[in-house]
Amino acid sequence: MAIILRLDRVMADRKMSLGELSERVGVSNVNLSKIKTGKVSAIRFSTLNAICRALNCQPGDIMEYKEDGEDSVVY
Repeated sequence: MAIILRLDRVMADRKMSLGELSERVGVSNVNLSKIKTGKVSAIRFSTLNAICRALNCQPGDIMEYKEDGEDSVVY
């Protein structure tokens, strides 16, 4: 099981750059980039709240839960 981060998709839909989101959220480009690429193991609720506020979205819009093997083809 895994949490898949879809921040890049929501940012593209909103036509918002990493720099602009960084300014609005108050989190460094480096840390937002790690969130965007899924290279984090945790995220603070305050950061998640700020991202959702800046992107006008719900947490479920930027995060997705997948069970192991969901991507595999079933015959």
